Amino acid sequence: MIVRIMGEGQVKLDDGHFAELNKLDDELLAEMESGDEAGFRRTLGALLDAVRSMGAPLPDDSLEPSELILPAPDASLEEVRDMLSDDGLIPS
Repeated sequence: MIVRIMGEGQVKLDDGHFAELNKLDDELLAEMESGDEAGFRRTLGALLDAVRSMGAPLPDDSLEPSELILPAPDASLEEVRDMLSDDGLIPS
């Protein structure tokens, strides 16, 4: 699966990592719903770090269609809220 981190680029990620990513996504959703800004920042960073560490970056000139788009590390709680579906950032 190809994942785009806004403002950074694309990462090729094996589907086997989605259980771990979904746990972080669920935490992020709960923190957003409760308005926990500090928790939101921490979990968004952990989610993006997990994608970066588990995936392989694609070359900058690669234009693969992204199956999943994640917010930039400095995205606001409101910006991420606008990106969410009922399942969070990562569909179950």
